[in-house]
Amino acid sequence: MGERLDNAKALYLEAIGDGNYVDAITTYAGQRYTQHSTPVKDGKEGFIEFFADFVERNPVRDIEIVRAFEDGQYVFLHVLQDLNNGEYQYVTADIFDTDDNAKLIEHWDIIAEVRNTTASGRGQLDGPTEPTDLDRTEANKQLVARFVDEVLIAANYDLLADFMTPDVAQHNPDVADGMAAIQEFAEATSMRYIAIHRVVGCGNFVAVLAENDYHDQRHAVMDLFRVDSGKIVEHWDVMEDITPPDTWVNSGKF
Repeated sequence: MGERLDNAKALYLEAIGDGNYVDAITTYAGQRYTQHSTPVKDGKEGFIEFFADFVERNPVRDIEIVRAFEDGQYVFLHVLQDLNNGEYQYVTADIFDTDDNAKLIEHWDIIAEVRNTTASGRGQLDGPTEPTDLDRTEANKQLVARFVDEVLIAANYDLLADFMTPDVAQHNPDVADGMAAIQEFAEATSMRYIAIHRVVGCGNFVAVLAENDYHDQRHAVMDLFRVDSGKIVEHWDVMEDITPPDTWVNSGKF
């Protein structure tokens, strides 16, 4: 789609996949590189320090970028990481900010282990991958932002039908397909969203970086929604516990 997207994909594939983390961060990052992956220090030096150890611990790295899009200065990636021939598998959702030269200057990510069994029978990454309805980007971003605000933050699940189809396809491993399953899960876990931190989209895809709470644990979550004809028809998410601040080496997830 553009140089910003190319740079973000290249950082992933060359630094993590190929192990050329020094050349990659030097080539694709801007003058600053602010990091929100809490085990990674800010700056190019922090990136290099982390991935020197990561590459040594994981000599076999297969990276598949499943979904990717640009939204102005921002880039979104939805990625499968397979390490050491299946020893570890992770699904990752990333947002990058870029400067006027399309260089990467800030990074947010949410990482979770791949689950082999899901309530819906769907994988955490399968489904449509290419953005469509590009002329609907802003309308779809507004719809999804309203959904998170009016339903998830307000915990008003009686409004679900205003925003999504009854048979919404679900990729959260703990939730079955269908609108009713979302309400059942939210009520059973007392799930409540606390804040939206960023909304990015391209056509029918909208990603939301947010913060939620359930089972008395604060989480960082990246929700990805597919919208069709003004309704949410499909949902993916990646969620991480927010660990205590004394475990971070940067300013935190947001």
